[in-house]
Amino acid sequence: MTFNPDAEIQSGNTRSGGGGGMLPRGGGGGRIALGGGGGCLLLVIVIVFTLMGGNPMELLGGGGTQTEAASSGEGGALEQCSTGEDANTDDKCLVQGVVESADSLWAQLGPDSGIEFREPQAVIFSDQVQTGCGAATSDVGPFYCPADQTIYVDDSFFGDLQSRFGADGGQFAKMYVVAHEYGHHIQNLSGTMSKVDHQETGPQSGGVRLELQADCYAGVWANHASTTTDDNGVTMLQPLTDQDIQSALSAASAVGDDHIQGDVSGGQVQPETWTHGSSEQRQNWFMTGYQEGTVEACDTFGAQNV
Repeated sequence: MTFNPDAEIQSGNTRSGGGGGMLPRGGGGGRIALGGGGGCLLLVIVIVFTLMGGNPMELLGGGGTQTEAASSGEGGALEQCSTGEDANTDDKCLVQGVVESADSLWAQLGPDSGIEFREPQAVIFSDQVQTGCGAATSDVGPFYCPADQTIYVDDSFFGDLQSRFGADGGQFAKMYVVAHEYGHHIQNLSGTMSKVDHQETGPQSGGVRLELQADCYAGVWANHASTTTDDNGVTMLQPLTDQDIQSALSAASAVGDDHIQGDVSGGQVQPETWTHGSSEQRQNWFMTGYQEGTVEACDTFGAQNV
């Protein structure tokens, strides 16, 4: 899937932020040492626990509280991002374009589902950033902070998604990541996020169901993406191809708990510790959202098994 070159993606809600000068509160570099034999494996992105959802600050030692505001003084608007053509060639603009497209969709779907819709903020950062959930480093990967209703994406992550985790590197693999985080915003607005015990783990746990619902919401966006329009009524994205779907599925597989525990980390797959779901679960729920295209289809909490 590519953006319509003539579509406007200008936004007051997406900005750059963070930088090498910011240090996490409470000290610590934000990396996790996983014991193994005579040494340890530094998992540069703490994806086992935090990728695409949850509260990464539990592992970072950032010491953030729910009352801290996002750092609005770092960086600024993405002035280079104004059209769909920019989104097709610049990953920062791609993030902004997906957020704008999702705004267009969820402004319609949200109220129809009883959700009082508000647009999220988005920050694309380098190295470190201050958030409403505390200080974060690029180690945590993309995440959504409910305290400031902001999606955070490290600008180096998409390269890691392909080189470290094995996604195919296609444009729609990147879009899936952003759409998933946007799904967490919808869960926050609906009240679903606050009802889940994030300490519970396992393939059928509430935390996994939350993540799979966000995958499903990403699929709902994919279903409607080519009909979303900018403020001038211009269609923002071109229709999906089979290759686009395969690209999204490659990303969903790449961030499955079983794939990360086994193939990426070289450890033993332990389903009882899963926080985000297996590759198969994540692919299945993305496809459910994509094929059905409705919020109702994404009731992972009502399903007997996910």
